[in-house]
Amino acid sequence: MRQEEHWVGTWTAAPAPAEGVAFANQPGVAFANQTLRMYARVSIGGARLRVRLSNAHGAGKIQIGAARIGLREKGSAIVPGSDRRLTFGGKEEVTIAAGAPALSDPVELDLPPLSDLAVSLYLPVEVPAGLGITGRYARQTHYVSPPGDFTRAAEMPVGRLTDDWYFLCGVDVVAPREVGGIVALGDSLTDANISTHDSHSRWPDELARRLVARGGRMLAVMNEGLGGNRILHDIRGDSGLKRFDRDVLAQPGVTHAIILLGTNDIRNRWRKPDEEVTAEEMIAGLQQLAVRAQARGVKIFGGTLLGFENETFLPGAYTPEREAVRQKVNAWIREAGTFDAVIDFEKALADPEHPSRMLALYDCGDHLHPSDLGYKKMGEAIDLSLFD
Repeated sequence: MRQEEHWVGTWTAAPAPAEGVAFANQPGVAFANQTLRMYARVSIGGARLRVRLSNAHGAGKIQIGAARIGLREKGSAIVPGSDRRLTFGGKEEVTIAAGAPALSDPVELDLPPLSDLAVSLYLPVEVPAGLGITGRYARQTHYVSPPGDFTRAAEMPVGRLTDDWYFLCGVDVVAPREVGGIVALGDSLTDANISTHDSHSRWPDELARRLVARGGRMLAVMNEGLGGNRILHDIRGDSGLKRFDRDVLAQPGVTHAIILLGTNDIRNRWRKPDEEVTAEEMIAGLQQLAVRAQARGVKIFGGTLLGFENETFLPGAYTPEREAVRQKVNAWIREAGTFDAVIDFEKALADPEHPSRMLALYDCGDHLHPSDLGYKKMGEAIDLSLFD
């Protein structure tokens, strides 16, 4: 790699404990002698790339028997001529220790912006579900093969479907030094829960599309949304404070971060008394994220929290007292000057006649998660001049 180039993450998925892992061909086993074919819609393109895998939440080692990449055509097929072998330290196999990541060697492939990269992983030995499978729901259709190594298959036979990314946590490209990276740290509203499968409706997807259409300085977009995530407490994977270094500051080429966290702190899903938070506690957590980013030269933007009055996703989670906490946190985000800029997601989606809830147009119907149009509106609410 030339001195005027560096690695930039063009796609990411936050490592977390996978949920609802379907058994393979025997009870208690997640995968056994099977191939996973998963897709990553990249933001920026490149001609040289590498793939990142993660066993962050595994209690034991994971063996990858073979790995390949290619451009997706349709279904489980890849574009002819785009198939490339991945190696790890020059070897086709890699064993990933418990809690550790693994980076592939660089590989040459003409990867256009906003294209779908197919990543195939062969798992030759049994992977027990109880081991702790690292994954994240994707709102995309991925494929699990019948028994066998089908990483080389132009169209992989399908044993079953899944809508999770397993073990796959990043794709990096070599880019000029002036190319930066934006990391979106959030919860299910950044993950785009309830959005239409395979529609790429997440607000970071819309941001990536707008940046590519704008032209000029390239900026990658890395989605580190994690459904259920909170600032202060673990619930599905690590809290925002705990995962910030790994999922934001350690991302290759990161220059900017957008933080949209706090709704799940307020909602207190498991109704634990010691996890009922105050606005002051949430503000202190957000301040810490800002200080840590700015100390590393990363510009950090704070996103205001959307209203969730009378949500049906978790009945009873909304109360007037919790609404007061949300409003106090949003006032601080807007007025304190702690963040380098503010992205007012609430203002973009709120019903002006009733600001504690979203406009029906932007509400998926559960009064918590936006619709596809609502997620698009969130992506449009971001001023691109912030990244000049």
